[in-house]
Amino acid sequence: MKAILAAALAVAAMAQTAQAQDVAAGEQSFKKCMACHRIGEGAKNLVGPELNGLDGRKSGSVAGYNYSDANKNSGITWNEATFKDYIKDPRAKIPGTKMIFPGIKNEKEVGDLWAYLKSFGADGKKK
Repeated sequence: MKAILAAALAVAAMAQTAQAQDVAAGEQSFKKCMACHRIGEGAKNLVGPELNGLDGRKSGSVAGYNYSDANKNSGITWNEATFKDYIKDPRAKIPGTKMIFPGIKNEKEVGDLWAYLKSFGADGKKK
């Protein structure tokens, strides 16, 4: 029983370490997004909308950003699954989107990027 408990604790500790590494790797991956997007305190809309509070946000809902009709009418509520599907090929997920980005195909990188994005609340502060 002690061995099982020790193994479970070791797995939990590794998961916490991996999560922290994922956020750091996601921050590096976000550099690909910075030509069009911002995140964090004071983030503003650029060519693309600011990405604070993305987890749980409805697509096409950032105030002051001029979304395509395709994006506004997509019916998407952003979460891990929708983001991972979208970021691999944005134009396939939302035909007619204004987002011109070839996508990120690497599963680990996509997961890292999501971990980074979801670490910001709607106010731009780290959760």
